[in-house]
Amino acid sequence: MVLLLLAVAGGAAAGTGCVGRARPGVAARSVVLGPIQSAAAWNAAQQVFESRCVVCHGCYDAPCQLKLGTYDGIARGATRDRVYDASRLVAAQPTRLDVDAHDVDGWRRKGFHPVLEDSGGDPRASLLLRMLALKKEHPVTESGDVGKDFTLDLDRTETCTTADRFEQYAKDHPLWGMPYALPGLDDAREQSLVRWVEAGAPYPRPDALAPPVAAGVTEWETFLNEPSPKSQLVARYIYEHLFLASLYFEGFDEHTFFRLVRSRTPVGAPVDEIPTRRPFDDPKVPRVYYRLVRRLEHPLEKTHMPYPLSEARLRRVRDLFFVPKYEVGDLPGYEPKVASNPFRAFQAIPAESRYRFMLDEAQFTMMGFIKGPVCRGQVALDVIEDRFWVFFVRPDAPGMKDETDFLAGVAQDLDLPAEGGSTPLPTLWFRYSGEHAKYIERRNAFVLHATQGGKGLTPDVVWDGGGTNTNAALTVFRHFDSATVVKGLVGRAPKTAWLVGYPLLERIHYLLVGGFDVFGNVAHQVETRLYMDFLRMEGESQFLMLLPPERRRELTDFWYRGVTGNAKKRVVDELEGFPAPPAIAYRSHDAEKELFEVLGGRLQRVLSHAFDTDGTEDEGIRSAIDALGRVRGRAASAMPEASFVTVVDAGGASAVFTVLRDSAHTNVAHLFHDDARHVPDEDELTVVRGFLGAYPNALFEVPKAELGAFVEAASKLDGEAAYRALRQRFGVSRASEHFWPYSDRINDDHRRRDGIAAGLFDYNRLDAF
Repeated sequence: MVLLLLAVAGGAAAGTGCVGRARPGVAARSVVLGPIQSAAAWNAAQQVFESRCVVCHGCYDAPCQLKLGTYDGIARGATRDRVYDASRLVAAQPTRLDVDAHDVDGWRRKGFHPVLEDSGGDPRASLLLRMLALKKEHPVTESGDVGKDFTLDLDRTETCTTADRFEQYAKDHPLWGMPYALPGLDDAREQSLVRWVEAGAPYPRPDALAPPVAAGVTEWETFLNEPSPKSQLVARYIYEHLFLASLYFEGFDEHTFFRLVRSRTPVGAPVDEIPTRRPFDDPKVPRVYYRLVRRLEHPLEKTHMPYPLSEARLRRVRDLFFVPKYEVGDLPGYEPKVASNPFRAFQAIPAESRYRFMLDEAQFTMMGFIKGPVCRGQVALDVIEDRFWVFFVRPDAPGMKDETDFLAGVAQDLDLPAEGGSTPLPTLWFRYSGEHAKYIERRNAFVLHATQGGKGLTPDVVWDGGGTNTNAALTVFRHFDSATVVKGLVGRAPKTAWLVGYPLLERIHYLLVGGFDVFGNVAHQVETRLYMDFLRMEGESQFLMLLPPERRRELTDFWYRGVTGNAKKRVVDELEGFPAPPAIAYRSHDAEKELFEVLGGRLQRVLSHAFDTDGTEDEGIRSAIDALGRVRGRAASAMPEASFVTVVDAGGASAVFTVLRDSAHTNVAHLFHDDARHVPDEDELTVVRGFLGAYPNALFEVPKAELGAFVEAASKLDGEAAYRALRQRFGVSRASEHFWPYSDRINDDHRRRDGIAAGLFDYNRLDAF
C-alpha cells in the first residue's frame, strides 16, 4: 500500500472482541470475534501496514493524508486537501491525527473519506481491497518504465479517488493499484489484510502498560503538575521543548513511546488534550495539566525523536530548575507577544538552567529543527549548507552569570514571527529585521565586555560535553527538502560550521519547532525562512569570531558569493562589531582547518564515531568505500541526495553504507533559484557506515567482488544515462521482485544497528529507476 496516492481511506469497525464495543464514532460490525481472534487478525494486518504501507503513508506528506501507521489513521481515511500547499493565502485547518478529531464522524466532517466500508455494506467492496486487487491484475514489471507509467514528483496532482468513483479510476489508471509504483503484496500478506477487513476490521485494546512504565508515567505526571508557580512555569518550559518527543522509560520497556500533551484534566483522570496549533497558544482553561499519552504508531525515521525518561533524568531536571535561587511571581500569560518569545515568557528561570536543559540532549534539540513535524521542508532547509558541523558555547562561559539579566534587557529585540500567527501581516517582517539588527549590536557589546574586549576568546569557549556528553559536537546533513542531524564530526572538514550559544539555540527552537505551523499560509512560511537566515548568519559569525579577522572576511566572501546588499552586509556588520582577534596562535593561512583540529582534540573524549568508515572490519571494503568518498565534481553531482549501499560477500554477510551528496552553492542566502546557485563542479560525496537519513533516493546491493567496479563506475558518472546504467547494474529497482525482501532486510538491519533510535524509512523520494 505504499504511496497510496489515491485515497484509500476508511472508517473501520471497532474492536468488538477485546474491547467489547465499537469505538466512539465508528459503526459496529455484525461479525463478533473472540479476544484472541480479534487480536490475531489485527496483529497480522498491522505487520503488513507497518512493513508495506507506512513506508509511504506515515508523514504529513503521505499521499491524500492517508496515514496507515495506526488503526485510527486507517479509520480516519483520506482527503483531497493537501498539507503542503505553497499557494495557500490563508492558514488551513489542522488535521493532526489523534489531535484535531477523535472519531470517524469528526474526520468525515473535516472532509476525510473511507477506505474501508463503514456504511454497513460488503467489506470486500472497500477501497482498500479493491486497490490491492487492481495491483494484482496489473502488477509492475521490470520490463516497464516506472518513470512513464507513474507520476512520482512530490508536487504532483494527487488522484484521491473514493469508492464510488473507483471504476472510473481503475479505467483511467489501471497500473495505479496499491502499493503504488512498487511490487504488489505476496499472497500471505494480502490475505492477512483481506481476512482482517472481512472480519470487520477489529481493533483490540492495546496491552496494559508494564507496572514499571505505569509507575514512571505517574511519577513524571505528578512532578509536572506540582502546584507552585515555579513548578508550573518549569513544567510549561519543559512541555514546550518536549512536545514532539517520543518519550520512553530508559531501562524498562524501551519500545513503548509517549507524547507529552496539555490536558484539561488532572493526573488520574482520562486525558482531555487541548488541541492548539502551537504549544504556547492560549489553552483557554484556568489551569493546564501536563500528561503523557501513549504513541501507538510504529516509529517513522523522519519523525522519530526519542527522548529518555528515568530517575536520573528527573533528578537532573530538579537540580537544574529547583536548586538555583530564584523567585516566580505571576505566571506569564499566553498573549502572542509573550508566549511566542521565550525570553519574555521564561525570564524568571535562570538562562543557564534553560541552556543546560537543552544542551543535555543537544542532538534532540537540533533534531526538532531538522525533523520536527515537517516532512517536506525545502523552504526552511535551503537556508543551510548541505553539510556543516555544530559546536556549542560552554554553559559556564564568561558572561553566562549575567546572561539572564542581559536577555531580559533585550527581550523586546528577540520577538519571533510566530507572534503574527499562521496568517501574518507581511509588514511585520521589517520590524523583526530591525529588531534583530539592534540585538546583534547589543550582543556583540555584551560578549566583548565578557571577554575583555574579545582578546580572551579561545577554543575553551566551546563546550566539551563535560568530558562525558556525546551531544557536544553534531553534524547536520541537508538532503534537499529533508535533513539529518547526528552526533560527531562526520566526514571531511566542511565548508562552514556554527558555534551556538543559548540565545541562538532557543530562537531556533521557537522559530522552527515551537513556532512553526505546517498548516500556516505562505507568508508565515516565508517569514520563518527569512528569519532563519539571520540565525544561520549568527551561528556562522560566532564560529568565525574564533578565526583571525582577515580570514573571517575571506571566508565570508566565499560563503556569500553573488550576494549583494543587505543580505551580505548583515554578516559583515556582525563581524565588524566584534573586531578583536582571538587569543589563538595560528600557524598557517588555513586557520579554519587548524581550528577544526584543535576543537576535534578538545572534544575527543566525547566524539561519536558511529558513522566513521574506519570501523569497517574488511580492509578491502573500507578501501573501496573510502575511494568513493573522495569523488568530487560532476560525478558526485550525478549521484542522488542519499543512497543506501549494501555490500554482500559470497557467504551472505553484508556491510551497509550511506552515500550522501554534498551539493555546493555559491550561497544559501536567497529564498529562490536554488538550482541557479548550484555549483556542480564543487559537489562532493560523503560516505558513512550504516544508515543515515530518512528518505533514501536509491538502493544498491553490490557483491563484494564487484565493489571496485561499482566505485569506478560511480566515479565516472557524467549524467543521467550513466547513472541509469549504474542503477540497472547494481540497483534494487522499484519494480524488482527483490524490492520488498531488500526493504525488510534494511529495516531489520537498521533496528539491530541503531536500536531505539531506528524508525522506518520513507520511500516517497525513491527515484524512478
